[in-house]
Amino acid sequence: MTGAPNAAEGQPEKRVLPDLLNVCEAALDAADQLYQEVRSAIGSLVKSDGRVSGAALEANQFAVHGFAWFATYVEALRELLGWTRNLESEGRLGELETLILQAAYGEYLSQMSGGIAMSQIEVVRPADMRVSDDAVAAFATSAVSTLSANGNTSAVRSRIAELVTDGLDTGNFGDLGLDETLNMVRDQFRRFAEEQVAPFAHDWHLQDEFIPMTVINQMSELGVFGLTIPESYGGLGMGKISMCVVTEELSRGYIGVGSLGTRSEIAAELILGGGTDAQKENWLPGIASGDVLPTAVFTEPNVGSDLGSLRTRAIKDGDVYKVTGNKTWITHAARTDVMTLLARTNPDEKGYKGLSMFLAEKPRGSDDNPFPADGMTGGEIEVLGYRGMKEYELGFDDFEVKADNLLGGEEGKGFKQLMNTFESARIQTAARAVGVAQNALELGLRYAKDRIQFGKPLYEFPRVHGKIAWMVVEVMIARQLAYFAAREKDEGLRCDLEAGMAKLLAARIAWSNADNALQIHGGNGYALEYPISRVLCDARILNIFEGAAEIQAQVIARRLLETN
Repeated sequence: MTGAPNAAEGQPEKRVLPDLLNVCEAALDAADQLYQEVRSAIGSLVKSDGRVSGAALEANQFAVHGFAWFATYVEALRELLGWTRNLESEGRLGELETLILQAAYGEYLSQMSGGIAMSQIEVVRPADMRVSDDAVAAFATSAVSTLSANGNTSAVRSRIAELVTDGLDTGNFGDLGLDETLNMVRDQFRRFAEEQVAPFAHDWHLQDEFIPMTVINQMSELGVFGLTIPESYGGLGMGKISMCVVTEELSRGYIGVGSLGTRSEIAAELILGGGTDAQKENWLPGIASGDVLPTAVFTEPNVGSDLGSLRTRAIKDGDVYKVTGNKTWITHAARTDVMTLLARTNPDEKGYKGLSMFLAEKPRGSDDNPFPADGMTGGEIEVLGYRGMKEYELGFDDFEVKADNLLGGEEGKGFKQLMNTFESARIQTAARAVGVAQNALELGLRYAKDRIQFGKPLYEFPRVHGKIAWMVVEVMIARQLAYFAAREKDEGLRCDLEAGMAKLLAARIAWSNADNALQIHGGNGYALEYPISRVLCDARILNIFEGAAEIQAQVIARRLLETN
């Protein structure tokens, strides 16, 4: 295979550890025991009389967020082992999948005892979480020690790199564990992304252009916007795991295209969960067909994640509400037909209880007149990446919304209605991050194979193909964690915790892959003409929107600590 890395000198051909799956099972048991030690230690810092103290959470934020990351690592390893067990039971477990499991366990177990990177400059260690030396020593079981020492070696990474050398041609970076139907869905959208998105995405980015309506119309025909909407309302009635598969492949082509469905997903979830029968009949078929493009209008200047401080007002006046206030970071606002708009209907009710959700109709704008509605103005926010839909600040001055478009027909329910969408939104964001991470991996691999230095492809150098190999491993970790959250959602189970973990980890991996793929490109990666420069900018937003990493860690930790 041209450009394949050579086997590490002096290393035996057999790199898979004996009885690997059982060794990983034993190591996972040890990780679960250490998790309980971490949870107990954090609980002693932030609980009083069995209740979590908000002030104590804030005072011990570094340790608390470290606990969230530790728990996420344990869950990620659990799901990766489950993925491997399922492949084994179906006779689909190959050398590549086995080595992915081994490398993942070797690295993550080592980090759990030695330090987990919450960001590039924040490494949390057991001592930071008040875990005793004895508990860390007890964690170093035979299984953990074996995997930590031998799981993610240079020889293992070299072999993974060999096994994925032809991945650009075959699309094989490990069996995803999908069934036949989902594999067919994946293939269909992979082809669409390769033919209709990837060849044009970089120009859209460089020229700061909208994704063409021709592409959006094709996505409508493929059922993207009605993927999870019930068939009774014109959708395809598929599960959230299909949303993950579709979103990943579209985001692999361009994050903007992968994100087009997010607003439809949020709007449909809001209407299905909180709308009246009339609102469901009126709005869902149009959203499913793509004839109605929604946008989410929640965030306000100087508010960010603190939605309880929203100030935009909606005052009832006869058969309409008049909306006054400002919103910011509103994606795709100009070209959409309806806004899921969160506003305060009771100015005397502070916090979340005074908020209501509206299905606020608006005319679709044009380049010359992006916001033609009376009482509504808007201005574009120029951004580093994530450009294909554009970001806006919006102003409302007695903007009218029909009273019939109050979601659910009852005031004061807006925040609760919005919270019910967060699971799906964060699963979908995790899938977007997986797609971006996969794109970065493939760009890095292509460049490493094509670029000749010192008489051979870059890919033959261990620190180059080692980076690619670890990207392969972490993309699969993030993917399987996202799939797990999606399955929980499809089974009707509460999955805010799992969705949050998937989003938290996948976003970090997307950024890491983009950064390392650019490093492989060297100076060329810093040139705007190379797509990896765009992917780096696109990847950065994933740690911020749909819950910044710090907020996400806080939510995960609190949820775990409040669970008996």
